[in-house]
Amino acid sequence: FTPMQDYYDVSLEILSVYLQSHPDSIIALNLKACNHFRLYNGRAAEAELKALADQGHSLHDNDLIRHNLVVFRNGENALKVLPGLIDFLPEARLNLVIHYLRTGDEDEAFGLMKDIEPSTPQEYILKGVANACVGQSTGSREHLKIAQQFFQLVGASASECDTIPGRQCMASCFFLLKQFEDVNIYLNSIKAYLYNDDSFNWNYGISLAATGQWREAEETLLLVQDESFRKDYVFLSWLARCFIMNKKPGMAWDLYLKLDTSTESFNLLQLIANDCYRMGGSCFFYAAKAFDVLERLDPDPEYWEGKRGAFVGVFQMVVAGLEPKESLTDILTMLRNTSNPQVEYIIRIVKKWCKENNVKVA
Repeated sequence: FTPMQDYYDVSLEILSVYLQSHPDSIIALNLKACNHFRLYNGRAAEAELKALADQGHSLHDNDLIRHNLVVFRNGENALKVLPGLIDFLPEARLNLVIHYLRTGDEDEAFGLMKDIEPSTPQEYILKGVANACVGQSTGSREHLKIAQQFFQLVGASASECDTIPGRQCMASCFFLLKQFEDVNIYLNSIKAYLYNDDSFNWNYGISLAATGQWREAEETLLLVQDESFRKDYVFLSWLARCFIMNKKPGMAWDLYLKLDTSTESFNLLQLIANDCYRMGGSCFFYAAKAFDVLERLDPDPEYWEGKRGAFVGVFQMVVAGLEPKESLTDILTMLRNTSNPQVEYIIRIVKKWCKENNVKVA
């Protein structure tokens, strides 16, 4: 497997020879900047264009350079520059689609790609992504199927199957089919090249979790740095589940505590309560805490039953010497929040055991 960026180095070597004879070539310097963008980042690319400005060229008078500056600056001024270029610069349409996708304007992105008959890998990929976004937001199976087919066409093609985008496409195809074992194979093969890519780590982390690889999933999700990703409920719920499955329920509880009261915080509370209960052992204490809050928010009898079961689990752990005795004080406080005739009976049993074992509880 050889990543395609190797050829950007070759391109730079050829350009270096050409620029020795033609140091003021706008096309050559622009191409050199594009190579630096692919190999490094937008800042490195823009630095290469400084040579043109130093020679007296106005960077804003050349449509191609105006277009590329938008790309180098991660979409800055995209809506001012790109719409006027899409009729004669094909890449302008594609980069405007990328801008809309990044800013969450999926309908605009889909509209720009809807009537395009793709002929290049980039067009197939973007049409696939646009259909996937619309399909996921509307629940349209038709759009998801179209997206899956486009991703498969690129990923299975002879020219793209061993490139990073090609393997990402096959992973996306299997992701939409919910075949996560296959997703992991493809993403694992390219993770060394995308270690700092938040979108990659988001998708790979969720896929690892979906196949029960909880430790690796937690490590991968924690690599995500983008705050908008880290605040997303989907991210938080998967990360909380990873913490619980890795026997770190306190960290899942901390995620809940950081949320404002909302439907999402209520849903996360339910996830913590149920997953901690299923895990048992040291997770029973946090199951009890979560069911206690849920019961106070909504007096559903099921929350009392969950809380009661989790309490019994904690008590058993304390009796077995696997849970700190101090936990009983917290648990008894939670029990007293419930007006149920069973509460006093349970408290009497616990206090009797505490008295017999010289354990002080409030």
